[in-house]
Amino acid sequence: MSEIKFKFEDLKVYTKSIDFVDFVYKVCDAFPKTERYALSSQFTRAAVSISLNIAEGSSDSDKQFNRYLQIALDSVNECVVCSTISKRQNYISKEIDNQIREKLAELSKMITSLQKYLKSKTNH
Repeated sequence: MSEIKFKFEDLKVYTKSIDFVDFVYKVCDAFPKTERYALSSQFTRAAVSISLNIAEGSSDSDKQFNRYLQIALDSVNECVVCSTISKRQNYISKEIDNQIREKLAELSKMITSLQKYLKSKTNH
């Protein structure tokens, strides 16, 4: 039986965001147990929110999709702060923080590019 696919699953930005979720879960697994319901929970929720908003907005109008992409971008920024705090608390290394930041910078560019594309479609 073939796998059923949804349209948003073909978006490269969605695929990258799901890869980022996997990475964040792996990183947070190494956090102290005391952080299970604090920072690691916030970090994983923010990472998941990026993917959720891309998926949720993709089936709506371009204007609404743009709004959801902005929320996804806000979650990218939230992940930057979570990574910074994680590094400052010595839960992650500087190298892991840099990897997270590279992935978030890429997602941010992709989301912003998609927003520009959607805006250009509505202006024509």
